[in-house]
Amino acid sequence: MPKFDSANLPAPEFCIQEVRKWLSAYPQKPLAYVHSFGCQLNVADGEKLSGILKEMGYGFTQDVAEASLIVYNTCAVRENAEDRVFGTLGSIKKLKQDNPALILCLTGCMTTQPQIAEKIQKSYRYVDIVLGSSAVNHFAQMLWAHMHGLRYAQDIQIDTEISENIQPLRQNSLKAAVPIMYGCNNFCTYCIVPYVRGRERSRQPEQILSEVRSLIQNGYKEIMLLGQNVNSYGKDLPQKISFPELLRQINEISGEYWIRFMSSHPKDATPELMQALLECEHLAKHLHLPVQSGSNAILKRMNRKYTVEKYLSQVEMIRSENPDFSLTTDILIGFPDESEQDFQETLDLVQKVRYDNIYSFIYSKRSGTKAALFPDSTPESEKVQRMQRLLALQREISVENHRKFLGKTLTVLCDGESKKRSGNLTGRTSGNILVEFSGSTDFIGKFVNIQITESHNNMICGNLI
Repeated sequence: MPKFDSANLPAPEFCIQEVRKWLSAYPQKPLAYVHSFGCQLNVADGEKLSGILKEMGYGFTQDVAEASLIVYNTCAVRENAEDRVFGTLGSIKKLKQDNPALILCLTGCMTTQPQIAEKIQKSYRYVDIVLGSSAVNHFAQMLWAHMHGLRYAQDIQIDTEISENIQPLRQNSLKAAVPIMYGCNNFCTYCIVPYVRGRERSRQPEQILSEVRSLIQNGYKEIMLLGQNVNSYGKDLPQKISFPELLRQINEISGEYWIRFMSSHPKDATPELMQALLECEHLAKHLHLPVQSGSNAILKRMNRKYTVEKYLSQVEMIRSENPDFSLTTDILIGFPDESEQDFQETLDLVQKVRYDNIYSFIYSKRSGTKAALFPDSTPESEKVQRMQRLLALQREISVENHRKFLGKTLTVLCDGESKKRSGNLTGRTSGNILVEFSGSTDFIGKFVNIQITESHNNMICGNLI
């Protein structure tokens, strides 16, 4: 079987134009179905893939049965995510049987693993194109090669090149994600990301600033800067620029907008970052700082490279200047051999920090990571019980935190209609607190002032000023 080799194929720009000519001969515009699993970086990759397809001349559909090309952009963080993808592939096999011309593409972090790519080629032979998470640059060439007779195209190598020539097709006209770097150097023992996304690679600051400036000029009100560890931004660039310096440069762009970012690793969260958050008017007053555990013993086994004491000192840095500054976190429950004492230390940390919200997960073994080899004597039932205790504590804290907003007037970015109460709108504060209020849909996409009248554990409510 001939193999895909981008070096021996025409440039991506040529391939895009050739495919466009090819598709223009169809009596009806071919439709593509694109679905991204997993994190916001994956969603951003999906928007790039959609941008390439749009440039080629594809239309889009939300009905997989209508598509002449299907793209599944996969996630590899948890093995059950991979199981869902394989289940989805099995369910659409009949579509391929009924329509042999259907093009089926699998991409994302999952496909970067050689054993997964081999499994797809052997057991799911009706898949036409397989490309890794960093091979988006070669998508046009792979599609061109397929249309010129290459039955199976595969490229799962981690590409260190960052293409700035792809215009993403954004799914939201109010909020936009802007990746500022790719890959990770941290090798936390529970995480597969460095193995499937490669080492850290930063975009040039000029490219980031140009993209953000264009988004603001086009009416976007919230920009989310993305990276596996945004605090490491710039360390691999020849010119000296840190993440806080990049944030300050973005903050100088004129307009009405907020800047958010994730993910932020505590080991690289510097005093300079805290000062930028406090001083820059366009930076949202919210920091998502994943702690994972309140036990130093567990943090060491996770290879997180910070201590609870260092983490709390970072919290103090920002809360001493702004006691109401919003903090959220990730917590991993039931890491191998987590003791009751380890878990109690996590509860103690949550009590001290008093997060506005936490994103908690029960640890699940991930093949290919070091932690998958660790012994684990803690019963699953105990892990579930600990999760329930953690969530109960956080509900109490959230209720207390939200009471402090009663009677206050907050600026809110209105982002849509309420899914719970007909006729109401929702939005978020600079601190990322969910707010619900009554008002005309004309306010969607605008900053509004809301006087808070009700507080709940998961949101606050108020009246439009």
